[in-house]
Amino acid sequence: MLDPMPADTAAPSQLVLVVGAEELLVDRAVARIAAARRAEDPETDTRDLSPGNFTPGTFAELVSPSLFGESRVVVVRASQDLAADDTAALTAALGNLAEEITLVVVHNGGVKGKGLITTMEKAGARRIDVAKVTKPAERIAFLRDEFKAAKRQITEEASRALLDAVGNELRELAAAASQLIADTSDDPRGPIDETIVAKYYSGRAEVSGFTVADLAVDGRTAQALEQLRWALATGTAPVLITSALANGVRSVARVASAPRGARPADLARELGMPPWKIDKVRQQVRGWTPDGISTALLAVAEADAAVKGGGDDSAYALERCVVTVCQARGQGRG
Repeated sequence: MLDPMPADTAAPSQLVLVVGAEELLVDRAVARIAAARRAEDPETDTRDLSPGNFTPGTFAELVSPSLFGESRVVVVRASQDLAADDTAALTAALGNLAEEITLVVVHNGGVKGKGLITTMEKAGARRIDVAKVTKPAERIAFLRDEFKAAKRQITEEASRALLDAVGNELRELAAAASQLIADTSDDPRGPIDETIVAKYYSGRAEVSGFTVADLAVDGRTAQALEQLRWALATGTAPVLITSALANGVRSVARVASAPRGARPADLARELGMPPWKIDKVRQQVRGWTPDGISTALLAVAEADAAVKGGGDDSAYALERCVVTVCQARGQGRG
């Protein structure tokens, strides 16, 4: 059975290597590591670095002892795409981490940058492998585990119906499962069957969330807001829209950090995307900067928290997010 949140991330460790290209499961593994550290010290700070904002100076500062000894989790994502100087700075620090620092290095498991995996393992890093979910049966198992974690059950037929309605993206499936669990919380005893899935998702979770995301990533504010309001009016769950926005911005970040001359087929294998999507995202990347991507990701995270209960007005949170993502395109350009 597929475990969406690997159990071996439960214990704190100072040096951790997370290997895998399934973004949602990688994110959950990293979140579990950070949570374990916060269980020891609630004041633990988590900082994310990626090829777009990694510099040797910034990294050295983050992994050095702080004046007051504050606990910190430093996450280096997409480490396979780091420049040679950045990789050298990372590896040089492996044996000299301050006691209060936990360093988590994420690698997609491909051939590129594979030497870093070997170096991390020789340095004593605890390795966590995150499997790629490719088969329908694995996605069904993923859905079953999502409901099991919430102490709910879903039938095989209902799982397949949810797959048909939402698609194959794990982040979308997780969001749909979360929304369905919330929508049926008034009667949590029986299993969720195909009839219930049809009631809430048939004809709803189609392309509207992705349409909003595509328009936002393209910087087309008016059209994105129009589609957002239509999606909400026709019943698309807000959590599916934030998931689509997150997926869109993350795709831009991944393709932007890839080698410019790489062929779509090679990138598709490296990034785990179909070739047609590589071509599409390459068009969207134009106009995006590392600063803009960071701003957009933060806006999506804030909107996601709001629609999951952190705010009073989901529609307003989504509109503000869409506007911010649109404006973030081109941020930092002269």
